[in-house]
Amino acid sequence: MNQQLNAPDDHPDESSDDGVLHAIASRKAALHLLPILCLVYFMAFVDRTNVGLAKTSLEADVGISAAAYGVGAGIFFLSYALLEVPSNLIMHRVGPRRWIARIALTWGALCACMMFVQDEFSFYVVRFLLGAAEAGLYPALMYIVTLWFSQKQRVTVVGIIYLAVCAGLALGGPLGGALMELDGAGGLFGWQWMFLLEGAITVVVAFFVWRMVPDRPSDAPWLTAREAEVLSDRAVVRTAPGHSSLKGNVKVAFGRPFILALSAVYFANQVNSVAIQYNFPSIVESLNVEGSFLIGVVSGSVGIGAFIGVLVIPWFQRRVRNEMRVLMFVTVATALVAVAYAFSDGAVMRILLIDVAMLLLIGVLPLYWSVAMARMSGLMAAAGLAFINMVGLLGGFVGPYLYGFAESRGSETAGFAVLIGAAVLGVLLVPVLWRTVRTEDRRTAGTLVGVDGRE
Repeated sequence: MNQQLNAPDDHPDESSDDGVLHAIASRKAALHLLPILCLVYFMAFVDRTNVGLAKTSLEADVGISAAAYGVGAGIFFLSYALLEVPSNLIMHRVGPRRWIARIALTWGALCACMMFVQDEFSFYVVRFLLGAAEAGLYPALMYIVTLWFSQKQRVTVVGIIYLAVCAGLALGGPLGGALMELDGAGGLFGWQWMFLLEGAITVVVAFFVWRMVPDRPSDAPWLTAREAEVLSDRAVVRTAPGHSSLKGNVKVAFGRPFILALSAVYFANQVNSVAIQYNFPSIVESLNVEGSFLIGVVSGSVGIGAFIGVLVIPWFQRRVRNEMRVLMFVTVATALVAVAYAFSDGAVMRILLIDVAMLLLIGVLPLYWSVAMARMSGLMAAAGLAFINMVGLLGGFVGPYLYGFAESRGSETAGFAVLIGAAVLGVLLVPVLWRTVRTEDRRTAGTLVGVDGRE
């Protein structure tokens, strides 16, 4: 990944000296920005998924049923989705530093407020507010990538940011499980300690974002003026629409066919991914694994699969140089894994299959965003990326809801049948995405990367 970040871009209009300068400036940007961006996304992932560890305890201590849990887990994504585009438009106006710091501050405080949940209604309310507070975070992170890194570097940079997801999956479970072992301390349940302490850590992270993330290269004190200029110049996708107002350009921002198709594919991905994340701890517990910490450790194994995925799948794409074929291969493989799980026997095999599923579901995400960012810039990127993520977040609502609904009326296997359907939907949608991307690229010229990866 370092080699990918350090390699000068091919650019017919710039000298080799500028290429070397861009490589140096890109390395500085990666070293200064990516650690804090990964940290804030790590905490977002921990705070949004730790409710999975509390599922059984919430049922025992508060009386929240499996179906109500599915609604509450998913309603986070409903409010998140509703406010995604407005949030990112505000971010474009006030700058990503201020807005991401605000997001982290409010969602950390609301995460801590989860300790006060007393019934199903209060569970719904806090989860809804938590989603509203976090709305816009991920597309804001992607927008920062469009300001600082060239298109050639973005799949690698997004893959690095997704390492925070892997860390959240791998470490969030054991961390949350360890905090839940505080059960009874200070008269609080273990799940109350987990929400309180993880929320407090997020509030601290907000301070680091405020102090350490410049809005754009020209604001960075650790770059020379020439380095900032080269970074900004190379980050521009010159053939992508660059309108400065949404008025009269709504279709450009939200309605281009490739945006709609990519949003639908991402929706199917998130139905699977989020349903697994929120229900894996209870699946592990149903396989006779005992103890909050041990359940957290086993649940964290999906992080290992996701870690392998974000390293291997972008690496594979860079060598195949055909994003659509890689997307199709990964989507078909996900459907096959889902079917295999439904017919598998034994705890170890089922855990391994879920780990493989997360390898595919998380590992493919950098490719989605690379496809999108290659065809967006400026305000259109802020709006379009938020729209794609909004549709994906609706999948994050639908997945846990349908899984909980099926589980409450059948079994855990019945819940997984929902995931098979979503995986098959993804297989059907990828060819549609492929055609729309080809059409979009035929309408552009110059340096825009086509579907075959050639410049």
